[in-house]
Amino acid sequence: MTHTRNPTRNNRLTLGRVVLYLLLILFAVYYIVPLYVTLSTSFKSLDEIRSGNLLALPHVWQFDSWSKAWSSACTGVTCDGMQPFFWNSIKMVIPAVLISTFLGAFNGYVFAHWRFRGSEMLFAALLVGCFIPFQVVILPMARLLGEFGLANTTTGLVFVHVVYGTAFTTLFFRNYYIGVPEELIKAARIDGAGFFLIFRKIVLPISGPIFVVCIIWQFTQIWNDFLFGIVFASGDSQPITVGLNNLVNTSTGVKEYNVNMAAAVIAALPTLLVYLVAGRYFVRGLTAGAVKG
Repeated sequence: MTHTRNPTRNNRLTLGRVVLYLLLILFAVYYIVPLYVTLSTSFKSLDEIRSGNLLALPHVWQFDSWSKAWSSACTGVTCDGMQPFFWNSIKMVIPAVLISTFLGAFNGYVFAHWRFRGSEMLFAALLVGCFIPFQVVILPMARLLGEFGLANTTTGLVFVHVVYGTAFTTLFFRNYYIGVPEELIKAARIDGAGFFLIFRKIVLPISGPIFVVCIIWQFTQIWNDFLFGIVFASGDSQPITVGLNNLVNTSTGVKEYNVNMAAAVIAALPTLLVYLVAGRYFVRGLTAGAVKG
């Protein structure tokens, strides 16, 4: 005697599932409300902000605060807005992300398939680099940048983020490449393929998911960094996080909350776009190397 399965049994809302959905909705609201308040406030006039409800939509939508935040808001003694800081961050984040990601891919390939004497100890040392707090490296890094003539420059910030980020990208790539069959690498060696040819023809073509993970990780970490930006940069080389801090803490004139909110959204927009475009590949790439090695 065969039993037919009830197709609606698995779709029934149990008490546990209802509680889970309510918790997920609660957490979603908890994270979305600050973004909503920031966006809505950026489109309000100062009079409406002072007299209106924080959660209410703007009665009259105005965009002057956005143009001022971008091009003419005062960030200390200068009034050039967020524009120069934004482009400083672009000039910093693109080379830093690309260099640290490719260094991590190369290192991960070496540690996964080209073991040598002391490789485990070297890999352990790199892992330690993942857990060193930012504050620990400030003084030695400042001395090193001074010796290289890179202090207070965008190039110096790129160097700092490459050094600090390579430990993370190496870890990600190594865990991912452990899953590449050793037999495949050995077969390529037997066929005469060398170190770089195997890396270019076999390893790199299957590295798409982990490249996305490292690019998103590094982009977010570097773009949102404030400590390195405030310590190792000054004047024309400061990134957008420092510019936002200067704008918000400027004490001259009236406190323009709509301009501050617009500047905050401008500063956060690139990372939001990166996650919206490639966020679904982030978890996929992480789980691809989660149970390897």
